[in-house]
Amino acid sequence: MDGFVINREDGRADGEDWEQNYEELPGNASISIILESTTKEGTGPRLHKHPYAETFIIRRGSATFTIGDEQVVGTAGQVLVVPADTPHKFRTGPQGYEAVHIHAGSKFETEWLE
Repeated sequence: MDGFVINREDGRADGEDWEQNYEELPGNASISIILESTTKEGTGPRLHKHPYAETFIIRRGSATFTIGDEQVVGTAGQVLVVPADTPHKFRTGPQGYEAVHIHAGSKFETEWLE
């Protein structure tokens, strides 16, 4: 096989309740990933930015994103892209939130703004 398989750190063999961060992926993937899953409303990171783009693939629920000066409600089935060096944050909606966050860099580089 020419690819790489990375198993869950907790040993589970499903996609439920999976929250994990991945940096420096094998095969020179040049991305890092955050898997986020919560049933709680109102959670999320404080305002920050990255020197690369961040892509959010929303699989379940919703979140209200602040991207620069705009607010956007992202819902299941949508993909949101935050350009490099753009301040952003989000708060999860009433049904929770599940998403894959793809950072266009092999390591997380975050400047916290609040």
